[in-house]
Amino acid sequence: MFPRAFSRAGIFFWFAIAASAATVRLYLTDGTYQLVREYEVKQDRVRFYSTEREEWEEIPLDMIDLNRTKKEVAEREATVAADAKAQSEEDAAERQAAKEVGLVPAQDGVYYVHGEKLEPIKIAESKIVNNKRRSVLKALSPVPFVTGKQTLELDGDTAPLRVAEKRPEFYFRLSAEERFGIIKLTPIKKGGRLVEKLEVIPVTKEVNETREEVDTFKKQVGDLLFKIWPEKDLEPGEYALIQYTEGKVNPQVWDFSVK
Repeated sequence: MFPRAFSRAGIFFWFAIAASAATVRLYLTDGTYQLVREYEVKQDRVRFYSTEREEWEEIPLDMIDLNRTKKEVAEREATVAADAKAQSEEDAAERQAAKEVGLVPAQDGVYYVHGEKLEPIKIAESKIVNNKRRSVLKALSPVPFVTGKQTLELDGDTAPLRVAEKRPEFYFRLSAEERFGIIKLTPIKKGGRLVEKLEVIPVTKEVNETREEVDTFKKQVGDLLFKIWPEKDLEPGEYALIQYTEGKVNPQVWDFSVK
């Protein structure tokens, strides 16, 4: 055990290791170390509180690797500060998210996050198209269609809503527990935009639906309420948010364009 001394004379510097009195390694020049709660440099000696023996002790300063000890303390303090900053930023983000969620209307639909505002998107009118007729598809009301290949389309070359962000964010309040996502719309030569291709199998009437889906992040923030945004930047073009039940051809579509 190192000799003990109780004198407080002389100039010294205190190094509090943390508010919670966490331990730190007080390195010796031989490469070993003492686990201490705190220490002070007093001229040619170092006084420290040993966490192992739970008492104050002293050791000659020339036996202490002070630079290594200070470096480790500084690194720990930097880590603690960085963690505290990250936690503070996370807490602020959560408060902002909670405030934002509170602004989402109770009505089912899609809401574009536009700065500090939420802009409702008007639902688009979809049409089932085949070589015989053009049928309007009402929301959640599947319409009869013949076997063979058909398409689900939107009229117009572009959506009323144009967004500047490459990764726009939306709140999606679902009307039912159905699938949803973001899809890319394909321009049609005769005008309009293709939502998906349909193929109705004869006899079974089974429907195969093919659409160009966008990889997205989805975060549930309430009952049937989700936040959704693309994983990667969107190329300029026509897109839509879609809610649907696979095989029922009952999609609800909210279109937007990226310019």
